[in-house]
Amino acid sequence: MDFSASFALVAPELVLTVSGLVLLLVAAWGGDRLARPVAIIAAAALFVAGLLTIPGLHSGVDGADSYAFGTLMKIDSFALFAKALIYLAAIGCLMVAPAFFNGPAAGSERGLRAEYPVLVVFATLGMSIMVSASDLITLYLGLELNSLAAYVLASILRQDTRSAEAGLKYFVLGALASGILLYGMSLLYGFTGSTDFAGLRMALDGEMSTGQLFGVIFVLSGLAFKIAAVPFHMWTPDVYEGAPTPVTAFFATAPKVAAVALTGRVVVEVFGVQTDAWQQIIMFAALASIVFGALGAIGQENLKRLLAYSSINNVGFILLGLAVGTAGGVSAMLVYLFIYVVMSLGSFVALLMLRDADGNLYETFADIRGLAVTRPAIAWALLLLMFSLAGIPPLLGFFGKFVVFQATVEAGLVGFAAIAIAASVIGAFYYIKFVKVMFFDEPVGVVTGKSETGHWVLLVLTAAIISPLGYLLTNSITDLSDKAAAALYIAF
Repeated sequence: MDFSASFALVAPELVLTVSGLVLLLVAAWGGDRLARPVAIIAAAALFVAGLLTIPGLHSGVDGADSYAFGTLMKIDSFALFAKALIYLAAIGCLMVAPAFFNGPAAGSERGLRAEYPVLVVFATLGMSIMVSASDLITLYLGLELNSLAAYVLASILRQDTRSAEAGLKYFVLGALASGILLYGMSLLYGFTGSTDFAGLRMALDGEMSTGQLFGVIFVLSGLAFKIAAVPFHMWTPDVYEGAPTPVTAFFATAPKVAAVALTGRVVVEVFGVQTDAWQQIIMFAALASIVFGALGAIGQENLKRLLAYSSINNVGFILLGLAVGTAGGVSAMLVYLFIYVVMSLGSFVALLMLRDADGNLYETFADIRGLAVTRPAIAWALLLLMFSLAGIPPLLGFFGKFVVFQATVEAGLVGFAAIAIAASVIGAFYYIKFVKVMFFDEPVGVVTGKSETGHWVLLVLTAAIISPLGYLLTNSITDLSDKAAAALYIAF
């Protein structure tokens, strides 16, 4: 084993590990008065880790040269694409946090706490390990590192009953999902004798035993919880609504990328030889998520709960690309994932800007009536974001749905594509509701507060990307996603 080559491959993880440990000591000794410097350094560490992924993304990394520490980790183009997206999302979520925690929305716990950026760094480190996992043990270590930090983030406002409830629900259901996943992993190990992805794939080649089939089902069920796919979505609306809004933005973006990428790697590299066994499960989860997410959001009045159902709906479209079972389908999945992260980050930044002159946040439809009159810039940005989430051309969200539907039709799954298209039309109803309320209702005039510069930067940037200008990026994103998908399939 060449440790120097392995350490070079995991350079982003080393940067995050060292930064996280140092910042943990700084936070412990310096307290909350150093929270802002800690957050800045954490964002810088994430940025450096992102820069370290660029050479591999540009040149493409795959094959034997992508393995680190034997076969425990695989840092190929697929992992690098996911890591770059995770780091960018985490930086964005760190940028919007101080304004929330320093305002009245944080209640009696005013001020950004020093441990918040540290937890984000360790959660991101766990996600980085997840997408590079090439062994069940590495998979579980990365997933639990991310989950443990996420449980604390959800309940970081200890005096806020909604935040405490969100953290408790997330912890209980997350522990259940981890148990299901661990049981599935133990079944696979027991019936194959291996935890290595390549060894598992070889052992599963041929007729599957009942024990192996149950192992596949349990593993996919545990991963479905992390993605928030139906029928393991029950935690999402409550946690999204109860957690602090910057934390909700984080949950909706970076961990979603990690969980989807991990699921894609497991499905292709471990279960790829048993397409009939996993494809039906993924296809059911995809279609059920699309339909349930579209219908469940219709009656919602809380904007964060609505975006939770929107997240479930979009996960369905992402899984639809994976269910195709081809490199083209995975490439479409990654393109949609990139666009989804941009749309979600922009949407939650817009919610963080819905505040009055005293800094109090608003998050219901009743609060944004006539927003186009009081805060036209936010209203128009939200219009672009909602129309893009609905998949209305010529916005970039349409392109994401188009490439997924194209891959589905090319694979001969026309019926499934038709169901997904019909459900996307239903989902457009609640996105258009934003426009009706903001532009056609009488203004209530409660959203009058000024927004932070960082919020405006992110809102303008995300709105520009999902606008027709974003099509200038599609060739580059498609090329990177094609390389990533090819790296995932190259050994098979």
